[in-house]
Amino acid sequence: MTEQGQRPVPTGRPPRFQVVERGTRDVAIVGVGATPYYRRGASWPRTITEMAGAAILAACEDAGLSVKDIDGFAYYSAANAGYGETMDTAVFMETLGIPEVTFSAALTSGGGGSAGSIGLARAAIVAGDAKVVVTVMALQQAPKRRLGEVYASVPPDPLVSFIQPSGLSGPGHLMSVLTRRHMYDYGTRREAFAAIALSQRENASNRTTAIKRDPLTLDDYFNARMIADPLCLYDFCLETDGAVAVITTSADRAKDLRQKPVPVVAAAHGGSREWGRAFAWMGMPPETFTSSGHAPIAKHLYERAGVTPADIDVALLYDHFTPMVLMQLEDYGFCAKGEGGPFVESGAIRYKGGSIPVNTHGGQLSEAYIVGMTHIKEGVEQMRGTAVNQVADAELALVTGGPAHLPVSGLILGKAGA
Repeated sequence: MTEQGQRPVPTGRPPRFQVVERGTRDVAIVGVGATPYYRRGASWPRTITEMAGAAILAACEDAGLSVKDIDGFAYYSAANAGYGETMDTAVFMETLGIPEVTFSAALTSGGGGSAGSIGLARAAIVAGDAKVVVTVMALQQAPKRRLGEVYASVPPDPLVSFIQPSGLSGPGHLMSVLTRRHMYDYGTRREAFAAIALSQRENASNRTTAIKRDPLTLDDYFNARMIADPLCLYDFCLETDGAVAVITTSADRAKDLRQKPVPVVAAAHGGSREWGRAFAWMGMPPETFTSSGHAPIAKHLYERAGVTPADIDVALLYDHFTPMVLMQLEDYGFCAKGEGGPFVESGAIRYKGGSIPVNTHGGQLSEAYIVGMTHIKEGVEQMRGTAVNQVADAELALVTGGPAHLPVSGLILGKAGA
C-alpha cells in the first residue's frame, strides 16, 4: 500500500449513459412533511404521537390528499421512535380520523431500514394491499433515552455481555473500532472525517431548518473533545427531536395529485450475515469489517434500477458517524475500496465543485437526526428541483439507511414528473 498522499485522487465521473426509463417507477412519493427540528429534549410538551401526526398531516397537505385517504403504514425500526418510544397504527387512526387501513407493517432493527421503508410501501401498493401508504419517524430523546448510550443502559444478556465490559456503551464506540481498522488497513486519516463534517456543515449553513448553521473550521474539528477515539464530537450526529413523514402511492394515482410525482426507481434492504454481526462481534472478515455493510445492497439496487454509480447525481448517505459516510462511498462504488479517504479529501463530495454532492441538506451531522428520514425528504426535494442546495439538472438521487443492525437499505429516486 502506498502512502496516502501518493494515491491517485478521482477527479470526476465518467459521462452518464442516456436511457429514458430505468428501474420500476410503478410507485412515487407524492408528499413530505416535517415538524421543526429541536435540540434533544426541547420538543416538550409535544409528544411523539402529536409530532408524528403533525408530520403526517403536513405530508397530506403537500400531496393534496385528505388524511382519510391513507390506508397503509410502512414503518421501520420495528415501529419504534428511537429506542424508547413506539408508534402505533391504531393510535394514529384514532388521533387523525383515519377510518380504515388495509396494510400495516414494519422493517426490523433501527435506522438501517429508513430508505427500505419506501420499498416496503411499494410492496404493499404493487400487491394491491394499500393505495396510499405513509412512512413516519418521530424522535424525542428525553434525558433517560439517549441513543448514544443504548448498550450501557440495557440489562445484560448473552449479546451485550460481550460488549458492556469493554466499555462499548453505544453505537459510536462500536463504530470507532471499525474506523480504526479502516485507518490501519488503508492509511485513512482523520482529515478525511473532518472533510465530511466540514462539507456538511457548509451545506447546512443556509438552511433555516438546520440545528447547526455556524461555520466549522478544521481547527474546530481537531480541537474538539474526543468521544470514542478516533471519533471526536464532530464525527457524531446531532441529538435532536422532531418528526418526518413521507407518502407513497401508485404512479397512476400520483399523476392527479398536487405535486409532480417523484418516482421510486429502485429500493432494496437486507445485508450479509457477516455484517449482521457488526455491532456485536469484531471478528468479521476484513472486507466486511472495514465497510458500511452496504455492498450487497448497492449491487441489488443498481441492478434493479439499471444504473451505475456514474448515473447518481446526488447522494444522501446515512451519516450518524463521519467514517460511515466514507465507507458507504466505497461500498456504493463512487471510489475504490480503501480510497474513501483521498476521495473525500479531494473535495469530491462537496455541493459546489464536487463530482458527487453528498448530504446537501447538512445531514444528521448538521441539520437534524431523525433516524434517516431527513435524507428521504431531501432526496424528494432534490428530485422536485426545490432543494435549498439544488444540484443542477439532477435526475437520480441515492438515499441510504444505516450502517446499522440489519437490515441496511438503499433507495434511488428519479426526477419528478419524468
